[in-house]
Amino acid sequence: MVHFVGAGSGAADLITLRGKKLLETADVIIYAGSLVNSELLEYARADCDIHNSAVMTLDEVIGVMEKAEKSGRTTVRLHTGDPCIYGAIREQMERLDALGIAYDVCPGVSSFCGAAAALKAEYTLPDVSQTVILTRLAGRTPVPERESIESLAAHNATMVIFLSTGMLDELSDRLIKGGYSPDTPAAIVYKATWQDEKVCRCTVSSLARTARENCINKTALITVGHFLGDVRSLSKLYSADFETEFRKAKEQ
Repeated sequence: MVHFVGAGSGAADLITLRGKKLLETADVIIYAGSLVNSELLEYARADCDIHNSAVMTLDEVIGVMEKAEKSGRTTVRLHTGDPCIYGAIREQMERLDALGIAYDVCPGVSSFCGAAAALKAEYTLPDVSQTVILTRLAGRTPVPERESIESLAAHNATMVIFLSTGMLDELSDRLIKGGYSPDTPAAIVYKATWQDEKVCRCTVSSLARTARENCINKTALITVGHFLGDVRSLSKLYSADFETEFRKAKEQ
């Protein structure tokens, strides 16, 4: 059996209880060493066979899984954040399907949730933004043209941009070209929930300068939108004159 496990956003104690139990009982762990907090490996048994996928190819990863399966051993494939976001898990699952190897997925806390916690912010504010766009700038891995930064920026919704910290001059230009004003609030969240977490608030036009001033060139999320501003409305849910199936409206 192979368990795909979300490691969480960074801090070792933000893995789920289920994920921690799977790590504690695994015979083999294959972890994304470039991003996963190595402290999580302290949950592993002393005799666990541990592999760092940062230096492995897909064939090598699958080979370790296949060897473990043939010897009746359980494998945990430990991905950063939640495996469903930029986790490259489908290609692994397809290979496991072809080999007849069973697998399941244990979700994790994504870094975009960790970033919101670091910012002490809510992405979905009434009358400000009710949509969160998770995306990335095209680099060595392309992005479909219909999902260009410009086309997504046209919505002026909340955006959380992964894997783009090294291209912030281009990102700013394209966000502004798409429809964000240069003074739209933005923030760079470096290593959200890690011990060396850093939050840098800025604007869309000052993203690149802010990153340079703070020596940030990787392992950060870019958040953009008026959810970071001062304008907001109160939620109807807790308004005294708003009736729900659990609470009657109160006369004013």
